Amino acid sequence: MKNEKIRNIAIIAHVDHGKTSLVDALLKQGSVFRDNQVVTDRVMDSNAIERERGITILSKNCSCLYNDVKINIIDTPGHADFGGEVERVLKMVDGVLLVVDAYEGPMPQTRFVLEKALALKLKVVVVINKIDRPDARIGEVIDEVLELFLELDADEDQLNSPFVFVSARQGIASLDKDKKGSDMKPLFEKIIEHIPAPEGDEKGAMQMLVSSAEHNDYVGKLAVGKLTRGSLYVGQNVVLCNYHDSAKTVRSKVVSLFVFEGVKRVPVNSVPIGEIACVAGLEDVQIGDTICDSSAIEPIEFVKIAEPSVEMTFMVNDSPLAGKEGKYVTTRHIRDRLFKEAVKDLSLRVQDGDTADTFKVCGRGEMHLSILIENMRRDGYEFQVSMPKVLIKTIDGKKCEPVDRLFLDVPEDCVGTVMMKMGVRKGELVGMTPHGSRMKMEFTIPSRGLFGFKSELLTDTRGEGVINSIFYRYEPWKGEINRREYGSLIAHESGEAIVYGLYNAQERGDLFIGAGVPVYAGMVVGQNPKGGDIVVNVCKKKHLSNCRASGSDEALRLTPPRKLSLEDAIEFLADDELLEVTPKSMRIRKLILDHNMRLRERGKTLRGEEE
Repeated sequence: MKNEKIRNIAIIAHVDHGKTSLVDALLKQGSVFRDNQVVTDRVMDSNAIERERGITILSKNCSCLYNDVKINIIDTPGHADFGGEVERVLKMVDGVLLVVDAYEGPMPQTRFVLEKALALKLKVVVVINKIDRPDARIGEVIDEVLELFLELDADEDQLNSPFVFVSARQGIASLDKDKKGSDMKPLFEKIIEHIPAPEGDEKGAMQMLVSSAEHNDYVGKLAVGKLTRGSLYVGQNVVLCNYHDSAKTVRSKVVSLFVFEGVKRVPVNSVPIGEIACVAGLEDVQIGDTICDSSAIEPIEFVKIAEPSVEMTFMVNDSPLAGKEGKYVTTRHIRDRLFKEAVKDLSLRVQDGDTADTFKVCGRGEMHLSILIENMRRDGYEFQVSMPKVLIKTIDGKKCEPVDRLFLDVPEDCVGTVMMKMGVRKGELVGMTPHGSRMKMEFTIPSRGLFGFKSELLTDTRGEGVINSIFYRYEPWKGEINRREYGSLIAHESGEAIVYGLYNAQERGDLFIGAGVPVYAGMVVGQNPKGGDIVVNVCKKKHLSNCRASGSDEALRLTPPRKLSLEDAIEFLADDELLEVTPKSMRIRKLILDHNMRLRERGKTLRGEEE
């Protein structure tokens, strides 16, 4: 049986190609808001960090109505680090809207998400967005999208996917690239016409795959998925099972049911076949589980999520300033939070470290892990993290490391500088394409070679460089990469930073702190551009004498300190440094705080290398 009153779609694209703006336009014209209702832009980006950074981090559900047909929409992230969010929701839908920028064309994440959609045999509607851009090149982008379909071995039906030309910001769509539309009606009609209605056996035993999980303060854990067989109602006795864990059979009961209407969850008593629903009352449920009727325990196969490639060590804060700013500071608090996050985020791997107060956390990339760190510090956690490292594998007896495909769009006069930086970081040029006064370049580069590269690129290209990367494959180890050409300025003693001490220290490099900031011995207070670590005394006071008054010298002028963001601080870290994270502060410190002990350890290391 097909449920013709429902369509389930996911909106997939590369970052910044306009997915969330497109959802805004569909909701505004899909009878969700009142005509006089004030609606914020990017209404689906509900998370505070999403709104600050202008990116989507979590997949989210909503729905709208068109000609009495309910369209369930899933807005997905576009950044490669959050690709796991896209992979897990594709089993919930019957088709996708592939959004492509009218100037940029298909990008690395476009290929990744389209490949996943084609593998699941989902129907595709191609949406060429931002047609109102003055530099739009719609004809070329159409050819590039078709070439991508061919490269990914799309079948004949997928190759005949319809194209819709849209300006999500203006809320208009057209089926003709040379004509401007007046509303989103052509896109709605293509969705109804081209995306198949969900189907299933309405009279069979109930079956529903859990593709997402949410949490509600009132009803607890919510399992989100599409009902593929049978009927689901409040009070029903169900069994939880898992395709990859045959031993799991947990009996439970449906306490509450919700469906998505607009951007809200609405309680219902029962759910029809093909509907995307939230089920409350199943405390033991996890993403990938199947909710079954007890008469037919048949788990559905869940998509295998791509493995993480970057690792960081999280640990309890043991610095001299520990415990002064955080609410949750103990091993138990940090451990519980990390393992709870791993249940929600299938791309994350968490395991206990070598000591009782350390944990190894593996993710898709630097941004993936930095978002986790930022969320934890906003929730009141205080902890330390190490420098990110790539996960090494042994393949056919060889030491192999993850390699990324890197796509750069830079001004033509910066190509030489970029090529030099890529050579140092073991990058290999794959191709170059000129676009007016700019150059598009593609490299393969070890993932560890990208640590700290983004800020360098922006400096080298005067802020005009655009960088995109995606995991490519594992290749044999490329050798050592000298990532840091600079050193650290390290505080000599504990106390409070004084203007006089900072004035003398700023001659050595760029400072990260200003006057009045508490510091401790071994804390990194600045950057030495010449390389190598230097110990400075930022707590040094100006001593007065009989022949010198306190105001006789000229006023000391301090250069404003360089404020590091979380990503900047992570990129700055060396092997022997840690980042101390609290709800109010971020401090970089040496692993060994005592200067003499650091020198002894360095001497032992050098002697070991000589031997």
